[in-house]
Formats: sequence, C-alpha cells, structure tokens
Amino acid sequence: MKKQFKIIALGLIFAMSLTFVGCSKNANQPQQQSSAQDEQPQEPLTVMALSGPTGMGMVSLMENESGKENPRYNVAIAGAADEISGKLITGEVDIAAIPCNLASVLYNKTNGKIQVAAVNTLGVLYILEKGDTIASVADLRDKTIISTGKGTTPQYTLNYILRQNGLDPDKDVAIEYKTEAAEIAAAFQSGEAQIAMVPQPVATTIMVKNEGVREALDITEEWAKAQGEGANQLITGVIVVQKELLENTPEAVAQFLTDYQTSIEYINHNIDDGAALVEKYGIVPQAAIAKAAISKCNIVYMSGDEMKENVNAYLQVLFDADPAAVGGAMPQDDFYYLPNDEKR
Repeated sequence: MKKQFKIIALGLIFAMSLTFVGCSKNANQPQQQSSAQDEQPQEPLTVMALSGPTGMGMVSLMENESGKENPRYNVAIAGAADEISGKLITGEVDIAAIPCNLASVLYNKTNGKIQVAAVNTLGVLYILEKGDTIASVADLRDKTIISTGKGTTPQYTLNYILRQNGLDPDKDVAIEYKTEAAEIAAAFQSGEAQIAMVPQPVATTIMVKNEGVREALDITEEWAKAQGEGANQLITGVIVVQKELLENTPEAVAQFLTDYQTSIEYINHNIDDGAALVEKYGIVPQAAIAKAAISKCNIVYMSGDEMKENVNAYLQVLFDADPAAVGGAMPQDDFYYLPNDEKR
C-alpha cells in the first residue's frame, strides 16, 4: 500500500512539473510575440499642413521626425488648401492642419468622415495702413480697403466686424479684392494701397519691406469686441483627422496630438530657434520675418469642450453669412472629436 502511494505521489509530482513547464512556456510566448511586434515599426501617419501659421506650429514635430529610420509621421507642407482637401477626401492624408471652415465643408462632403480634433490657430488677419488715420473700425468709413479672400472667410469676417460696428460693407466702405497676398504687397510698394487687410506672416513682410506701413487694427481683437461679453474666439485653423483612423488606432492619434501640442508650445516659447526651423522648412523665406511674425500668428492648442464651443460659434457666424461657407449645413456633434469620454 505504501509502495502504491509512493508511485502515485511520484506520478502526481511528475505531472505537475510538466504542467508548470508548459505554463511557463506559454507565459513566455506572448511576451516574445509582443516584443517582436514592438520591434516592427508602426506605419507612419501621413500629415499635411499649410504654409503659414498652421504650418509654423508643426516645425518642431517635423524636426524631431527628420532623419528617423522609422518615423511616426510623414509631414508635408502645402501651398494651398486645395492640395490637402482632395487627399483628405480620398483618404491619402490621415491628419491635416486646414482652415476651420474647410473642415466643416469636408465633413459635409464626406458624410462625417472628417472630424476636428483641435484648434491650432486663432485670428491671423490685420488691417495695415500707410499713414496714421485708422485707430478704430469706425475710422474705416469712406475708406478703400484692399484684401484677399473674396467669397471666403476673410470677407465674411471683415463684413461681420464692419456690421457689428454700424458700417455697411456694401455702402460705407470700398473693398477691393485681390487674388493673392503678393498683389497687396506690390500695391503698397507702388503706392496704390494705403489700407489693406492681410494675414500673417504676409502682414509682417509688408511692414518690414514698406516704410511707413503700420498695424492699424488687430482683427482678432476687433472680433472679440464685436462678440461682446462672453466672446468666442476668432478661429483660423484646426487639426482634422480621418474618423476611420480614430476608430481603428485611437492611440496613434492621441500620440500625435500630444506631440503636436508639444511642438506648438516649443515655437511659442523658443521663438529664435522656431523661426530658424520655419525658414528651414520653407514656410517663411526668412527667419527674421518669421521671428517677428510668430507672436502675431496666435498659434494655440485648444481641444475638448472649449474647442467645440468656439468652433461651433465661429461656424455659425459664417453660416449666417453664407451657408456655402461651411458646406451648406452646420456640422453635427460627431464633427467634434472629444477624447477621454467627454460628452458630445
């Protein structure tokens, strides 16, 4: 009996030892697989930004990714929004920095496949004057203003501010629209222009190259005054993300937004070095002009409910002026990417 007990005990011990060996091998296997997966580079996200303020906030991120064997992001700078919008529609671009109203247009055009994740640029428009007669919006009465952006957000923004200050943009001022900002710069040099509304960094370029031209009005400040108490921000640029990307790889998007926020903080706190990078990546031809313009570009990072409230209010102003400016309809709640289980 004792002999049988010993045999059974030895058999149990042997069986248990095999079980432990088997468990040990199985426990190590997923770690090896996970390690192997970690070693494989993640497919880089395709990111685009516009040359100008929306691209300025991207330069530190671009520099950090430069030269990496396995970069997280492939970033390209475009000269015009049309270069980006088509690629967003086809899905060739994962993430992009684009004008706020264009984000709404693309949302409507793609039936909600584009979501806005953050605001990256507030107002960048300024009224410049060669002289010293303009100190308020009221002083624009009976004046001629040269501007770009006919039928787009600069026109709607200017018209809104004029009306809020008791001026009829069709009767009380003469607004002449140019196709490109370079035409306005040439108009100042030739003496044709005395007053103009232009975006940064073009505004700084004009002031640097034309003696006697000064910043008369900051349109962002005038927007806030026109909005009154509890004013919402004037929004220029936003970050948009493919909805499918957010659904499939939310961690990758969250990492990008963290890296992008860090990049924005870098350029706002390291203007000299940031200006050098802005020149390096061809966003502004000269670092000296970039350095003078950065603080005027209102480069920010705004997300969550604050983003939703400000973007929605801004788009409502555009919609009231012309529904086509936002794609024919105001975007719904699913237009806004609100992470961390924020309520939509």
